[in-house]
Amino acid sequence: MPPDPALRRLALSTLLAAFPGRTAPEWACALLADGLAGFALFGGNIADRRQLAALTTHLRSVRPELLVATDEEGGDVTRLAHRTGSPYPGNAALGAIGDPDLTRTVYAAIGADLAAAGINLDLAPTVDVNTADDNPVIGTRSFGASAPEVARHSAAAVTGLQSTGVAACAKHFPGHGATVTDSHLELPTVDAPLSTLRDRDLPPFAAAIAAGTRSIMTAHLRVPALTGDDPATFSRAALHSLLREEYAFQGTIVTDALEMRGARSAAFRSAGALPGPFAPDSSAPGPSAPAPSAPGASAPDPSASGGSVLGPSASGGSVLGPSASGGSASGGSAFGGSPTGGVGEGAVRALAAGADLLCLGARVDAELVEGVAAEIVAALTDGRLELRRLEDAAARTAALAAWTRRPATPDAADAGIGYAAARRAVRVEGSVAGLADPLVVQLVAGHSIAEGRVPWGLSPHLHDVEQVPVVAAETSAEQLAARAGARPIVVVGRRTHRTEATRKLIESLAARHTVTVVEMGWPSAWRPAGVRAFVTTYGAGHANGRAAAEALGLAP
Repeated sequence: MPPDPALRRLALSTLLAAFPGRTAPEWACALLADGLAGFALFGGNIADRRQLAALTTHLRSVRPELLVATDEEGGDVTRLAHRTGSPYPGNAALGAIGDPDLTRTVYAAIGADLAAAGINLDLAPTVDVNTADDNPVIGTRSFGASAPEVARHSAAAVTGLQSTGVAACAKHFPGHGATVTDSHLELPTVDAPLSTLRDRDLPPFAAAIAAGTRSIMTAHLRVPALTGDDPATFSRAALHSLLREEYAFQGTIVTDALEMRGARSAAFRSAGALPGPFAPDSSAPGPSAPAPSAPGASAPDPSASGGSVLGPSASGGSVLGPSASGGSASGGSAFGGSPTGGVGEGAVRALAAGADLLCLGARVDAELVEGVAAEIVAALTDGRLELRRLEDAAARTAALAAWTRRPATPDAADAGIGYAAARRAVRVEGSVAGLADPLVVQLVAGHSIAEGRVPWGLSPHLHDVEQVPVVAAETSAEQLAARAGARPIVVVGRRTHRTEATRKLIESLAARHTVTVVEMGWPSAWRPAGVRAFVTTYGAGHANGRAAAEALGLAP
């Protein structure tokens, strides 16, 4: 029996779906007309600014009050610039500069770009305090490791973004910065008392709320002292008691992607079943069809600075493959016998806990959306969900959409603000003098799904400089030294501290040659012995790469 039409429409009004391709399929428009809250857009939906504006205009012709969301964080996470890399430096760089006014200005520029493209909800800023150097999910997406400093920049980012009429979404509540596991693959645990959370993780959320953030995104992680065995997304103690009551947040609570295994495994647990393994980027898309990534999500980082299969040498060009935005798989009926792969059960549990707008994920079709809506309606009948809770969620989601339709008069954005900011973030330890005509060695690095296969490094900013992409575990210092000859070597990497092979290669090379290291990931305390200089960019966006090339004296 089909669900009650009125209840189906109410359920749809809490769902943020997605679709493949650069034009909206008929089923997506039909669901919009039936009350769907909106869509999250990913790299696979975006060819260029003109096409994107046409797409969002078409969607609004179907339902003017819809939400169009994306993850546009600057730095390592970009959807608008997924083919080139972001023209903005990202949170870690802004935190390193330490100027909240600059952070506000940069986020206002990001907001202006989004508003011009017809996007009214940015799933940003990331306000997690990154206290774990090996965090595979956050890293350079964080403003830093100090709660007070992250709080200052979080408030500035929210203010700047929302000055353009684009709603901010502070993430990932109650804090993802202390994790060292990936919630796409498992349910991370933050084993800390509430007093630690209040001191270390929660101040940036309080600052974002004080700054007026219109929405906050939940995290699929356990905090036993707060959530018990459940992720925060399914925890009434986290979403209602802590966020709504203690922190007095009255905006829209948005879930991270419910297709993620951290959410699906918890949804299946009560039934005694588990979802199958998450399959990131399973379709192996080419340049014309980059795979999308789930909001705020991450994928395996098998190399963490060396572990891909690219060839041992090249000259010029991007060393990473076709640009994309990551990839995901929602599971479908193959997992646990559920027609929605656990996403529907997760949606019900998130709503019951206090969430309002449910991100389904990246790989979504009409069957999944209808299945989730039907599961929500069924939960009203069997008592798992109260009607007034669903009505409240729908009302808060509608209020978010209504806020974005208010007139906004943002200041004119400085087209070069991102590059100027990236230059201010670069830190040089040692001497970079005399680097004319170096051999540039780029260490092949894995990427999270949140980042996607976006070009990074110095390559776009160099001219007539030999560049060699290498896998650290498959390359010897002797090979590189022989290739360089009398020339100095510049080693470019991300998260160079993460693997023994990378550390060993750099230090072995520095023991016999003049070496400068450019770290474009989260900077750890590790500094390789013997290097002439260590350069930190605090991010791998296009702007960060340009700033590094200039600092080395290599940019034309």
